[in-house]
Amino acid sequence: MAIPSPARLHQPLTCRRPAARSSLQSADRSTAACRWQGRLLPVAAAPLRLRAVRAAAAARQPFDNGSGVIEAEGEEEDDEHPRLKIAIVGFGNFGQFLARTLVRQGHTVLAHSRSDHSAAAADLGASFYSDPHDLCECQPDVVLLATSILSTEAVLRSLPVHRFRRNTLFADVLSVKEFPRKQFLSHLPEDFDIICTHPMFGPESARDGWAGLPFVFDRVRVGDCPARRARAEAFLGVFAREGCRMVEMPCAEHDAHAAETQLVAHTVGRMLATLGLRPTPIDTKGYETLLRLVDNTCSDSFDLYNGLFMYNKNSTELLHRLEAALDTVKRRLFHNLHDVLRKQLFEGSPPLNRDGPPSPDSSSTAESLSNDRP
Repeated sequence: MAIPSPARLHQPLTCRRPAARSSLQSADRSTAACRWQGRLLPVAAAPLRLRAVRAAAAARQPFDNGSGVIEAEGEEEDDEHPRLKIAIVGFGNFGQFLARTLVRQGHTVLAHSRSDHSAAAADLGASFYSDPHDLCECQPDVVLLATSILSTEAVLRSLPVHRFRRNTLFADVLSVKEFPRKQFLSHLPEDFDIICTHPMFGPESARDGWAGLPFVFDRVRVGDCPARRARAEAFLGVFAREGCRMVEMPCAEHDAHAAETQLVAHTVGRMLATLGLRPTPIDTKGYETLLRLVDNTCSDSFDLYNGLFMYNKNSTELLHRLEAALDTVKRRLFHNLHDVLRKQLFEGSPPLNRDGPPSPDSSSTAESLSNDRP
């Protein structure tokens, strides 16, 4: 009884390569189609030779010597845009939100998450893999991290990155940028390409489409060859094609701006939520805007808000400035109040209650005015 090759033990059915048809055929140097790469690879009968061929195939990349275009089996690339095989790691609400657009554009979407989202993936037209080894066997062109900020490091460590192709493109969509950049540079092999991105929108704010919404990105590390640059542009083209306003910006600059935009909005929204604000029959437009801010910020998890604070080095200073700004406004209000009270106590100015008895100065003034009348 033949012992199956160890290389097949972790392969999902959709990604397995066809085995040799018979011992007689495999004695010759026959060929078999490698479905997930769309090219022909030699297959030999001897198990050691078979494993060697498979290892060599796993190390090769379509972008090493190809056109930078991933084609689906049995169909040719159209003239519109290249198709990519994109693995979304972290298939929660935001991951599924991205998958809808990726599938609609014709990309192959693979999904992996700690929770079972196989039903949601099937509905979206994506393939779900609970085992990260199975995901690696499919050899994606792009691995896109859509995890929470707090779980990023643990998830990245859980991936068997050595089983991806040697220059796989890794990207993220986290709301902070310096933190994932450092994680990628620390945990990924030097041959891997890295692009840090932040879509400045989500399922609620982009329910009517992505057109005109900002998409921030930083090409942290992209190999200096036409094929790898083409793959990076194909990935960024996903968002450009939807009409996003593409903003190329260093990760550090992004975090400085994000502290003054996202963190302020989330902090104020959650502060107002603790007040228990509710709609009233006499709401002004400004008040309605505040209620929408509460809804938008509190619809996100507290982990997101906590991650914005924990992993953006500008956040602590920003919160101190926000607290100081509130104190400044309070001091100005109480200073004006104290001025009025001091005048009442020491200068004999009119009291705040206009319904009380008139002061002597005011009565004499009124009498002099009446005497001047004709």
